[in-house]
Amino acid sequence: MPSGVEYDQVDDAYFDRRRLRRHARVGSLWALGVGAVISGDFFGWNFGLAAGGFNGLLVATLIITVMYVGLCFSIAEMSPALPHTGGAYSFARSAMGPWGGYITGLAENMEYVFTPAVIVVGIGGYMGAVFDTPDAAAPLWWLAAYTVFVGLNIWGVEMSFRITVVVTLVALAILAVFFIGAIPHLDLARWAIEPGPELSLRGVLGALPFAIWFYLAIEQLPLAAEESHDPKRDMPRGILLGLATLVVCAFATLILNTGIAPGAAVLGRSDEPLFEGFRTIFGAGLGSRVLALVAVAGLVASFHSIIFAYGRQIFSLSRAGYFPRWLSLTHSKRETPHVALIAGAALGYGAALAIHGLGAKHPVGAVLLNLAVFGAVISYVLQMLSFILLRVRLPDIERPYRSPLGIFGASVALAIAAITLVALFYADPIYGQVAAGAAVWYAAGLLWFAVVGRQRLVYSPEEAFAEQALKESRPRL
Repeated sequence: MPSGVEYDQVDDAYFDRRRLRRHARVGSLWALGVGAVISGDFFGWNFGLAAGGFNGLLVATLIITVMYVGLCFSIAEMSPALPHTGGAYSFARSAMGPWGGYITGLAENMEYVFTPAVIVVGIGGYMGAVFDTPDAAAPLWWLAAYTVFVGLNIWGVEMSFRITVVVTLVALAILAVFFIGAIPHLDLARWAIEPGPELSLRGVLGALPFAIWFYLAIEQLPLAAEESHDPKRDMPRGILLGLATLVVCAFATLILNTGIAPGAAVLGRSDEPLFEGFRTIFGAGLGSRVLALVAVAGLVASFHSIIFAYGRQIFSLSRAGYFPRWLSLTHSKRETPHVALIAGAALGYGAALAIHGLGAKHPVGAVLLNLAVFGAVISYVLQMLSFILLRVRLPDIERPYRSPLGIFGASVALAIAAITLVALFYADPIYGQVAAGAAVWYAAGLLWFAVVGRQRLVYSPEEAFAEQALKESRPRL
């Protein structure tokens, strides 16, 4: 009985009711990775301007880019070596045992449940701006978005990936139109760099969580491993091609959106920063509204993709018994994790609605963003630790792809993620309270596992792989 956990015996029928369908190849995986993140160029990143100004956010983005390079190369090695739907949980389970798997999976669960809630606030902001609806109507836009895209994810994996590819390409096309249109209006000295104090460490630290929004969720790709035709070949390619695309978009968005009117001061609190830029380029008439409506595709791409991700993540932890098992039931005809998809939506929408109702001083999207980033950076620290431990403890497992950055790259990513976690508590008093609330949530989840969950685990594919690999491997110190 490893690490004080207990396994229940289940029959084949248990897994028959929890079956996923294979569909994805490199193009679909690239679209899933880019699509999951692309909303960060439409909404969310801009709150970093209020936290650290343009200079602070630029430096923070450079630092966070280094972190994601180390993270993605490491994940590109681990995902084909451990091709299971569990993603971060399965990496940590193999490296650190059941407790390590759970604490990593719980952190990632917070990230993926709160991230769609951030994005849906952005969708509501854009739709409200386009149709001139009052702020009080925002929760109705949120509910409509959750209903439509959870429904599409339940419909089938083929439908999910087709929509992901289309909306991702549309989102990139809209960004390309914006970038080209913004260049003639670019004036960084006037609009981005405000007079006042020079760049400060506090400003950079305050901007780090928002810089993460340019990349957050690219690491979700391993969650599609059991729905990929050839995860050992396609997963590393999808991850690294997606990262390259996102690096270009991140710096183009930061410079070109901030460097035109209305500038950093306005964008720092806007729920529709790209729409603000379109008004500058095309005027405030019908044309900019139509483009802003089309720009919602960028938010939809991420919203749809991360709904896919949290569905698979909840499914995997539930199938293995870490979460209540009924959450892992799949649709009898569609073979999609419909229960997990609905449960994650209810939790995310409920959190957004609660924060909106409290009338928080900071924007609802920014508060939710910090909740998502809290879970993300904890999972990043633990995933990079898992990478290092897997290199040491399981040196002989098959690795179809090996990270050229190795343990050094993983260590750098781990350090930056840890610094960002600390920054969440200290860079801003309000966001520090948000992070403290997230920590309480996280602690409650750990307590549940200690009291209940660890006594009801199931010998799932992730669990079986980890146990067998540890028995056969000879660590190299």
